[in-house]
Amino acid sequence: MLEHFREVYKFRALIKALVVRHLNTRYRGSVLGFLWSFLNPLCLMIIYTLVFRYYVRFDQVDNYTIFLFCGLLPWLWIASGLSEGTSAIVSGGSLLTKSMFPAHVLSTVAVLTALVHFVLSLPLLFIFMFFAGMSFSWSLLFLPVVIALQFILMYGLGLMLASLNVQFRDIQHIVGNLLTFLFFLCPILYPISVVPERFRFTLEYNPLAVLITFYHNVILDGVLPSATNLFGFFAISLAVLYGGIAVYNQHRESFAELL
Repeated sequence: MLEHFREVYKFRALIKALVVRHLNTRYRGSVLGFLWSFLNPLCLMIIYTLVFRYYVRFDQVDNYTIFLFCGLLPWLWIASGLSEGTSAIVSGGSLLTKSMFPAHVLSTVAVLTALVHFVLSLPLLFIFMFFAGMSFSWSLLFLPVVIALQFILMYGLGLMLASLNVQFRDIQHIVGNLLTFLFFLCPILYPISVVPERFRFTLEYNPLAVLITFYHNVILDGVLPSATNLFGFFAISLAVLYGGIAVYNQHRESFAELL
């Protein structure tokens, strides 16, 4: 694992350049440019708020719009990072077949690009909280730790899925459908309190649901995540990271041939 990250660090300049290039390419020809980093999650927030606050009349949460936005932002990082990360190596096949290009750089770029969008959107959440009269707690100092934990999980998953997708192209389609399913199994549109007891296990044993709860705890509730959930999530993230690196190392030599 240490050797892998030493290699990632060695290519840090390349990774930075590719992230910047990816961001510029995404908004090339767009009048609003990087403003779409704010507008995309904002549009989703407005749609979900309209449906679940006014049409369905979901009133169990104070400041529902901010509650929704707080869970939606990390989820967009998850969805974007995994969707693009899964197909990253396949999409960059021309680089791998023509040179000794480090394949893991492509997965790293996908996760980091989604992270940049997440970080750019966070100030918008804080602005909404300010105008809603919500207080900012000292627990916000713990936010970088939660972000780091999510990055570890995302990097491990992205690397694993990207490596497997080279051999089994169905993976990218499965991931797309699975993300839609998992979205509704996370407390983004609803608080945990409205879930019947007999179904709580779908949240308690769902690492992504636990992660979303961390953001609610730190940003909205002003408390730190429970030690049990925190260390449990950290252990799972490390296991996924180790597994992702192991799968990548096992398949990396066959990438050029398969692509």
